[in-house]
Amino acid sequence: MSSSFSGHEARFSKAKWNAERQLKRGLPAPSTRGRQPGRTGDVQRLIAMQMLSNNTAPQSRSRELQLRQAVLLTFCDPPPDMCAKLRGLSGTEWQRLLYWLDTSGLALYLLDRLYELKQIEILPPDVHYRLQQNLADNTARTAAMIAELTAIHREFQRAGLSYAILKGLSLAPSSVPRPELRSQLDLDFLVAQHSSQEARRILEGRGYHLHAISGRTWEFKTNEMPSTTLKDLYKYVPHRSVELHIEATGAEDPSLLARAEIRSLRGVDMPVLSSIDILLGQGLHAFKHVCSEFSRTAHLLEFRRHVLSHHDDVAFWIELRTRAEENPRAVLALGVTTLLISEVMGVFAPIALTAWTVNRLPPSARLWVQSYGERTVFASFPGSKLYLLLQKEFATSSIPTKRSLRKALLPLSLPPRIVHATANETLSMRLRRYRTHIGFILFRLRFHAVEGCRYLRELPRWQQRLSGVAR
Repeated sequence: MSSSFSGHEARFSKAKWNAERQLKRGLPAPSTRGRQPGRTGDVQRLIAMQMLSNNTAPQSRSRELQLRQAVLLTFCDPPPDMCAKLRGLSGTEWQRLLYWLDTSGLALYLLDRLYELKQIEILPPDVHYRLQQNLADNTARTAAMIAELTAIHREFQRAGLSYAILKGLSLAPSSVPRPELRSQLDLDFLVAQHSSQEARRILEGRGYHLHAISGRTWEFKTNEMPSTTLKDLYKYVPHRSVELHIEATGAEDPSLLARAEIRSLRGVDMPVLSSIDILLGQGLHAFKHVCSEFSRTAHLLEFRRHVLSHHDDVAFWIELRTRAEENPRAVLALGVTTLLISEVMGVFAPIALTAWTVNRLPPSARLWVQSYGERTVFASFPGSKLYLLLQKEFATSSIPTKRSLRKALLPLSLPPRIVHATANETLSMRLRRYRTHIGFILFRLRFHAVEGCRYLRELPRWQQRLSGVAR
């Protein structure tokens, strides 16, 4: 479910490929081989396959937006009156809202928050039961992931490796009330360069294989994802995935591992990044997804919660500023992320943070957040290309981007296969696999066509607004 995910308005009501039916007929599981930056990842592929079988007509955009706003605002203290919009929704409205809650990563957070507010009666019985079942499934899944994390940690310890746990389970309790409330599909470790080969050997000894390499990230898997539905966001599945992020240090790259701390995770002491490095990483991660087609709203909520946990800690913000200002992109990321959350949920960050982040944003970045931020936060999969307006402004400010504007608008490569061949594949299974992959290609082609046109239509309006700011 991240992170995300960010904006979408197009629904593909004529798609004919039903992922669950294909699995029942024996279709192989979706492939995740060769994942590359900017391409659809594991969670996004689940959503894409789900949308290929979605034959419902689009709902009123404004009504959808209001309901999503009401969900997010329930996490404010106190929740505003707008949250009353969640009472008395029709069954169809709840089904549409549940889809967004799943893909945004907010479903279990909302359940927990309604219990905290003693307003669980807002949920109809069937929705309440569904979310309770999701929580039970995710609790079992999280327990299995913690057991696997603990086993890997102990092997890394015996080998004397230099490493720390990244993201995920290390975010509790500052960003996540309880680990089982968060959707997580893999385990992440930051590993020192000199420990990387031994870490690889240990993972391969546990049945993992090196699946893909992207920059300094090595992705390991035990087997392929066994299903193509959003239910697998919560259920325990045999599929396991681990990412090793190799740390390269030098005079200009101070070691995060040197500042790592020991924290007890379910009774086991494990190395994690310092709270300051975690928050800085969250800001960079959220910013990366805001500057992409699709991101998960949950990332913003987790960042907000972490900031509030240190709201009055002046020493914390002084140290964060010292570390962040070594990297201009980090200051920009914290500023955009903080302003974006403030735009949709109200001001929450202390002046000790906003004074050197939000207040130093270029006018174009502030204008983009004010113009398109709400659309980004409350949008649905598969996203939009409006982030390219922001990326275009960063390019003029010497902030590097991963893909050129031309490649983002007109990608020349085909999307990765979402279903792969297996041993003893029959002709009918192969034909269904080809049909599914062709359907996914058409799905992505329509996205690029629709969102490319929307970008080109919005571009002159954006330039007009920029001219107004300049004047």
